[in-house]
Amino acid sequence: MQTKTKVTILYGGRSVEHEISVRSAANVAKYIDKNLFDISIIGIDKKGNWFWMKEVSSNFEKGEEIALLLKAESPSFIKLSDGTRQTTDIVLPVLHGTDGEDGSVQGLLKTCNIPMAGTGVTGSAIAMDKILTKQMLKMAGVPVADYLTYSIMEKSDIRFDEVKSKLGLPFMVKASALGSSVGVSKVKVEEDFIPALEDSFKYGDQILIEAYVKGRELECAILGNEDAIASEPGEIIMLKNYDFYDYQAKYQDENAIEMAIPAAIDHKKAEEIKRLSLQAYKVCRCEDFSRIDVFLAEDGQVIINEINTIPGFTSASMFPGLWANKGISYPGLITKIIETAIARKAKYESFATHYDKA
Repeated sequence: MQTKTKVTILYGGRSVEHEISVRSAANVAKYIDKNLFDISIIGIDKKGNWFWMKEVSSNFEKGEEIALLLKAESPSFIKLSDGTRQTTDIVLPVLHGTDGEDGSVQGLLKTCNIPMAGTGVTGSAIAMDKILTKQMLKMAGVPVADYLTYSIMEKSDIRFDEVKSKLGLPFMVKASALGSSVGVSKVKVEEDFIPALEDSFKYGDQILIEAYVKGRELECAILGNEDAIASEPGEIIMLKNYDFYDYQAKYQDENAIEMAIPAAIDHKKAEEIKRLSLQAYKVCRCEDFSRIDVFLAEDGQVIINEINTIPGFTSASMFPGLWANKGISYPGLITKIIETAIARKAKYESFATHYDKA
């Protein structure tokens, strides 16, 4: 009988996107192929405490506190209640935002020699930081919207008129290292400016101010590494009069949008979006899977907006829908992600970790 791969689903986290992580992880736990994988579940509460969970839940009081055994040959999680050790073949992080999608957890797992699915430390850190992402893509010739960056030390010197003269109106103010449109504002008049700055600086010491792109919002899913492939683009179509695709429209208003999969665009433009999405994925050192957010401007220009290294897996998420359009079921998608990560792990294990002088 085939031995099942032991997969640990890691969810929650100390992030403003905590609730989205819970919803995504619940879907992953529900749809993962139980014939192939023996799953365990670890939840991280909003304070950053880790718990062994019997199911994906927001009620962490039902979980058991755990510790890590730092043994390189056989790292494991230990239940503090009875000392039970639990090893895993691979961790599947279903974390969104701070302390989960930004390279921190990825670095912890790497240091402990615990294999994981998804983008590693470098790519996670780059993609989570909107400023670094823009800089990397621009240097590589990938089209991005015009932008300005500021640190909290420069906050008192940021002038509305200067930003307006360089980027025009309206423009977007964004916290540099958050997702799900948290800390994002659209500035249409000067009265919007200071509240937008205050909101974005609540979440970190760096902000991005970006020219507003009038056009269509598209998303493209990527799967793989050296042989990575892109899905057909899907489109987010706003059904209500939101200023932009904000947190409420994404997660709280079921009637705010509809997803067109695939997007109604011509073949040539779809291929351009796929090519640029794959280029962005590789430039920013992404691994295994990601979702690329794209603008199709009114003049036909394709502009890469953001990279999500751990895209949503909720019932309303675009990422699984894009692969379903290519005939890959939800369980099949999770299987492909895990198999891709295991293949990458085998390659990395072949690299030298010490130097013997001849």
